[in-house]
Amino acid sequence: MGHGGAIATLRTAIERIEGRCARAKSILPFGIPDIDDRLPGGGLAMGALHEVAGGGDGAIDGAAAALFSAGIAGRTKGKVLWCVTKADLFAPSFAQGGLGPDRVIYVEANDDKTVLACMEEGLRHGGLGAVVGEVARLGMTASRRLQLAAEGTGAIGIALRRWRRQADAADFGQPTAAMTRWRVSVMPSTALPVPGVGRHRWLVELIRARAGESADFELESCDAAGRLHIPPSLGGRANQAGGWRRSASA
Repeated sequence: MGHGGAIATLRTAIERIEGRCARAKSILPFGIPDIDDRLPGGGLAMGALHEVAGGGDGAIDGAAAALFSAGIAGRTKGKVLWCVTKADLFAPSFAQGGLGPDRVIYVEANDDKTVLACMEEGLRHGGLGAVVGEVARLGMTASRRLQLAAEGTGAIGIALRRWRRQADAADFGQPTAAMTRWRVSVMPSTALPVPGVGRHRWLVELIRARAGESADFELESCDAAGRLHIPPSLGGRANQAGGWRRSASA
């Protein structure tokens, strides 16, 4: 084997050790250039694990994080496995956000350990578009197993972090093997031209992206196709540096 071949082999081995094998290169773009440009490859990596949490401890931000996850899952192909410890999801809201009830398989487990086991089994199964698991805690060992399982089939894994105790919230900042980490907070709704309820508006923070940049974005919630939108008042400066995008701390 020549010098160049040896380097290529070593490079491949290092990528496998670091969890960046070729199967994780497929991308699911958000369709908003300012977000996709911040992510390696121009979108959310398939065959990988991602973390999502609400910006606060309340139910409203938690629901926004769930709908954000549903929008991502809804844009994948195939069935979606959604693992929970508490049956408090509102399926019609998911349908409005791009994830129809005919695509979702719900699994109710007793604890986080069982949710993680179900997630891993679902990711290893193949044929699923996405696997979402609602967990309070996620350690490096468990997240690495999920990352490797996702790489093996090309499905996207989403660890939706939900807490019932304030003490568990600090775990969200601990290192994991997830490719990206997101935080979603509810903002005042976009006003409508006629009296009524406005479109939901979120502050979506990309607080960690492996080999990428952190940032935060003011966006309108997922539509029926699972896609996010730039608020009309900000659309004219969406591509201007320092416009509606703001830096976020990792």
